[in-house]
Amino acid sequence: MSEHEPQVHGHCDARFAAVREAFEENFRDRDELGAALAVTVDGTTVVDLWGGWADAARTRPWDRDTLVNVWSTTKGPVALCAHVLADRGLLDLDAPVAAYWPEFAAAGKEKVLVRHLLSHRAGLAGLREPHSVAQLYDWELTTARLAATEPWWEPGTRSGYHALTYGFLVGEVVRRVSGLLPGAFLEREVTGPLGIDFTVGLPEKESGRAARLVRPRAAPAGEQARVFGQLAPAALAALTNPVVGATEANTPEWRAAEIPAANGHGTARAIAALYGVFAGRGAYGGRRVLSPEAAERVREGQGSCRDLVLGAGFAHDTEVGLGLWLSGPNGSYGPNPRAVGHDGFGGSCGLADPEAGVSLGYAMNRMGPHIADDPRKTALVKALYSAL
Repeated sequence: MSEHEPQVHGHCDARFAAVREAFEENFRDRDELGAALAVTVDGTTVVDLWGGWADAARTRPWDRDTLVNVWSTTKGPVALCAHVLADRGLLDLDAPVAAYWPEFAAAGKEKVLVRHLLSHRAGLAGLREPHSVAQLYDWELTTARLAATEPWWEPGTRSGYHALTYGFLVGEVVRRVSGLLPGAFLEREVTGPLGIDFTVGLPEKESGRAARLVRPRAAPAGEQARVFGQLAPAALAALTNPVVGATEANTPEWRAAEIPAANGHGTARAIAALYGVFAGRGAYGGRRVLSPEAAERVREGQGSCRDLVLGAGFAHDTEVGLGLWLSGPNGSYGPNPRAVGHDGFGGSCGLADPEAGVSLGYAMNRMGPHIADDPRKTALVKALYSAL
């Protein structure tokens, strides 16, 4: 790299030189600001890279332990919480949600199953009444409104991305069964024992390590109006009620809240470790988190369809498992259609491929305009599989 480009630090096994090259190309050719990347193969870290800047003004270098909000990449760890409970016989994924959360039966939702929550098929992609960002920070209010609301479509029939509501829905079931909010449950059962640097929300004492997110470059106003004009009411509710972005995510209030669909903070190393539990068929770091059968269930496809929220942004159908997206024929997580993963708004990603024994974590602070399949992530995944 030239003296004018950000320096990339860390370790990369020689076999994965193409991955390092793609990471460097993201800075040179794809407008990367600050980022980190980690890859594990059979539980061993083979790539651990970071570089660039933790702020838009380029005054703080991105270092080995820089944390960042990774948006929906958080959903994988939240799903893991539910699967841990199911693996212990404490949660039945085929039971009605109301068996654990009685208030949820309101407005015709008595037959909605736990598996529908995990697979974005509950019909609750967004709330029908206006819900502010400040109200999003109120767990009791948000979950009470979700329990009372009517589904946008017949639950179980189609997927529609539950961008913000997913974490409250799955998270409230975790709380009703375990007595803990998902962030605390994840820490007690997974990240604490495994020493994984990832939290839902961010403790104030760690705020000095956090990179500041930078908003995507704005599309022309006319283009924005055209896109939003094409969205169905359920999609508008999912993506705009409330509108959240880099500005909100950089605030102390966002970091102090529990928003399990969107405000996980961690390193790329931590993402690779958490998704490494799925890649390792339930085990990581010498510890078993899930039984092999429970780990396999995470990628149990629930039916391919044009997503009711994200469909306008994709030229193909997609399929969600029980908490993670299948790579499928479009190869979002590499050429193995049974690989799984989850992208975060603006670019971040976690990937798990049990057949290859591979996990990947990617985190960055300059957000792109994509909810999924950011070109930077796509380049990294392509380079990874070229080296396997």
